[in-house]
This record gives sequence, C-alpha cells and structure tokens, in this order.
Amino acid sequence: MGQNSVRGEGTRGRVPRARELGWDDELYDAGAATGAGPADAPEETDEGAGSDTTTRAERRRGAGSGSGSATDGRTGHRRGGSRRRAKKAGKRKVLRWVAITLAVLILGTAGAGYLYYEHLNGNIRGGSRAGGESGVKKAAPNALGDTPLNILLIGSDSRADAKNVALGGGKNLREAPPLADVQMLLHVSADRQNASIVSIPRDTIVNIPKCTGADGSTYPATTTDPINETLGRGGPGCTLTTWESLTGVYIDHWMMIDFAGVVAMADEVGGVPVCVKTGVWDKPTRLVKGGSGLKLPQGTHEIQGKQALQWLRTRHAFGNDQGRARAQHMYLNGMVEKLQKQNAWTDTGQLMGLAETATSALQVSDELKSVKKLFDLSMQLKNVKMNRLTTATVPTTEWSQDKNKLVMVPSAAAKMWAMLRDDIAFDKNGKAATAKPKPSASAKPKTAAEAPGSFPVTVANGTAGTDEAPVEGRAKAITTVLTDKGFTQAASSKEAQPREDTVVLYPKDAGDQGRANAVSVAKALGLPETKVRADAKAEGITLVVGADWREGTVYKRPVAEAGDLPQGADDKETCMDIYSVYRWDGKS
Repeated sequence: MGQNSVRGEGTRGRVPRARELGWDDELYDAGAATGAGPADAPEETDEGAGSDTTTRAERRRGAGSGSGSATDGRTGHRRGGSRRRAKKAGKRKVLRWVAITLAVLILGTAGAGYLYYEHLNGNIRGGSRAGGESGVKKAAPNALGDTPLNILLIGSDSRADAKNVALGGGKNLREAPPLADVQMLLHVSADRQNASIVSIPRDTIVNIPKCTGADGSTYPATTTDPINETLGRGGPGCTLTTWESLTGVYIDHWMMIDFAGVVAMADEVGGVPVCVKTGVWDKPTRLVKGGSGLKLPQGTHEIQGKQALQWLRTRHAFGNDQGRARAQHMYLNGMVEKLQKQNAWTDTGQLMGLAETATSALQVSDELKSVKKLFDLSMQLKNVKMNRLTTATVPTTEWSQDKNKLVMVPSAAAKMWAMLRDDIAFDKNGKAATAKPKPSASAKPKTAAEAPGSFPVTVANGTAGTDEAPVEGRAKAITTVLTDKGFTQAASSKEAQPREDTVVLYPKDAGDQGRANAVSVAKALGLPETKVRADAKAEGITLVVGADWREGTVYKRPVAEAGDLPQGADDKETCMDIYSVYRWDGKS
C-alpha cells in the first residue's frame, strides 16, 4: 500500500502562508488557491528598498507608474498644448497602467495559486479503499438525499522512516510489517449535526477476512489474530474491510497517519489541551519494560510535538488499552475544539498551514486524494457542536486463550454497530435521525424475489464467535424454520463458520436477482436488510447464524434510542486517572 515508504511525512519545509504572501483567496478553488510552493514563490524582496514585503515585480510596476507620471508632468508643461487634453491623456495613461498592473497581479496570483494547489496535491499519498470483499453496501439516503459519512482513522506504528524510528524507537523493526495501533471509526450523521468516534482496542481478537495488498500479495482469513495486525496484511484497505465485516457499516474512506505526522499536526494547531489528575511519568519499571516517556505534572496542559506522540502512545500509565483509547479520544476532542475556537475553517492563513501539514502527514484512500476533496471533507464537521461529538470504546473482556488479549462483548458490540448502521445518535442532545428514503420517480423497480422453494439456501452455524462455544444444532434449528416458511431447498452445513454477526450471503455475480432472493430469506427470519451482503466466494445463498443470534427462531434486532449506549462504552473524560505505579510528584 505504500505505507512503509513515508515520503518526508510530517517533515516537509513550510511553504509561505497566504497572508504572508498577501493572498487571501479560498483554498479549495484551484484557480484562486492561496499560496505557492517554495519553487513557485514570488521573487525575493530587496532589503532597504521600501517595504520589506515589496517584490521586484511590484517595484518594476512602481517604476513604470512613476515614468508615466513624469510624462504627464512633462506634458503639462509643454508650451502651446491644451492642459485639458494633457490631463485626459494623463488619466488614460494612469488607467492603462492600473489595468496592466491588475492584470499582472491577477494572472500572477492565479498562476502561483494553481502551482501551489498542485504542490499540495503532490503531497498527498493514496491507496486502495478496500483490501477485500465485505459485501457491505452504502446506507440508503434519507428523505433529503443525504447519507451518513464514515471514515476510518488509522495510526500506524511503522518504523520504515528514520524520523519515525527517532520518535518511536524500534530500530530493529524497520523491516517489520506495520501495526494499526490506533483505529477509530468517525461517524458523521446524515444531517451533519452529530458525530461519534468509536475505538476498538488494538489487542482485540477479531475475525480478519481474506485481504489482498497493492502488490497482489494475498493473506488468508484468520480468527485468532488481533485487529492491529490488519495493517500488515495488505495495508489500510484490509483494516477497512475488517471493520466493515465486523460492523456491517459501510466505510467511505480511510485516513492514516504515523509518528512523524502526529508530531507535525500537533505543532500546526499550536498544541492540544489534555488533563491528568496527578503527575504522570510513563517510564520502564522493574516488572514492565518500555513506556512512552510521557512526563507531565498534574493539571491541564497543551501538548505538541513529541509530547503529543507520547500521550497517544501511553498505555501503562493509563491502566490498559481501554485507558489509552480514552486518552486518545480526549486528545481528538481537544483538537476539534481548538480548531473550532481558532475558526480554522474560515481563517485562510490557518487553513494554509493545516493544508500544508495535513497533506504531507496523511495517507488517504484514493477517492480523497485531492486538496478539494480533503477540504470538502473537513467542512462536513464544522457544524457539529462539541456537546454532539461522542467518543466511545467497544466494551471488551479478556480472551480465554490469552489474558493479554481482548475480545469484544458480543451484545454490546452488536448494539453499537446497529446504532451506527441506523444512524442513531450516540448522544442525547438532539433528535435521532428518523427520515426514511423516498422512492425516486425515475428509479427502476426492484427485482422481485423468486418463489421460496425455487432456490437452495445453505445454513451454517457461526455461533462460536471469537470467544464462545458454539450452540449445538443451531444450523439445523434455523433450517427447519426456513423449510416451514416455504424454503424447501434449505439445508444445514456441517462446516462451522464462526463470526460475530449473522449475515445472509449471496454470490456477487448473481446481481439484483441474487440480492432479492437473499433479502427474502432475511425477511422470513426477521433479519434487517443490512444483514444481506454480496460475497465473491459464495456459491449460493448462505445464511451464517452468528454469535449475535444464539437462541430463538426469530432474530431480535437490537433496539436503541439516541444516547442509549451499552454500559462502559461512552468514555469521554475531562481528566485522566493515572495508575499508581506511574504517578509523578513533579520533582524527581
């Protein structure tokens, strides 16, 4: 995916800002962009020649104007000439000079602005959106034609670049596959009035689907590896496909940043506010090696640079991975709040700095690989108020096979994923989205399902999930239900297919007819249409009864209202607790 080849990430030389160049046009318009790259900047100023911001071109224009004035003056003293004609001629000359000057300024600014726009575009590194097949479809639009926006935020621990080694250590890890040690799903509601950020701790064991990397390498599916290993199994596209497979939520884009990028972004905003209830020093101890090196006295501090990276990497001092997720969410909340206070979306100079830093620090999925698309994306968040931004971590418990690993609590995870799929707000400070899509007059009618008994259905037992014993006879029980409802060709599979959520799969090449038939199976069992997915490997319609449906003959969809998160999921903190071993008195 190219994530290991960090091209000067977060370390590029700063480009002069718009206001320093005297240009205040809007960033997202290529024809009027707001600056120039180092090679495209205006000519240097001459010391001591008037204003220190006067360019050679401006002085040449000034000299020309002066010449014109001198001519006017000479004309005014010509004997026998008409003062009135001379005055009119002088005005015409002045107007011509003004017109020429304006033309040069406009063309020069637009040209340099375009070059700077291309410079920013050249900073951006992209990669494939997905690394495998999840079968998840984008949510249907609401009555206004709007859909939720879902972006996967990934923090890479890659040491491929020397600057990342300097910041994160691990010289011996340069050739090691990178890990996605930070994974957060940013969900922005269809009406753009609320947003949520959901984390899965990095050591959580999940079902990782088959993935393919940018170089064509393939990685088989696995059920016993932590989610942070997805990045090394084909790049960020595999991480996205894993999240889609787990949640049933269509993810529009991914954005990835590494150590150097975190430092650069924190510096650009001038520091991010965080708080600790006691002094903290995340240092090696007799029993636990390593540590981020974070050292802060009690209270609130604005952190940036290497200290910001230490904050985001700290785990021991915050207790565990869940504590680290809370600290990371505190950091993101602080950054968003600071950007809003700085009016970053309307301050051209601020936007210039953010644009230069962000385009160098981030790697994004290909459909975001332009300045305009990134800017438009940032504008989606400008109307979300801080009391409508919720941070949450999926509740987890110890994995039975390794106490140092985690597994998601199935009921809690299922509820959270359902809220995201249905665009139900995680907060109680507004109204939940209730608009339903209106049928388009020009839309083609949906393909009708064939008769229930005319196509085969395979039922597989997937109730084992990640950390639970399977429910014996589950596939046979649901097969009987389908047979009673007219699906006479339904048959249970002897092969178990463990997974967290129940799905109805149909062959991708079966098209609309295959989907219509699969939907009819889902409806017969009370499954929502979001459980129906296309699958390139499916040989026919296959119902996998997951760990979220271990009993009963009718699927009970998790019901939730706005703000009705599972216990322990909402993790917004005003100040972080520090594990006793890592408390610091601020003196030693």
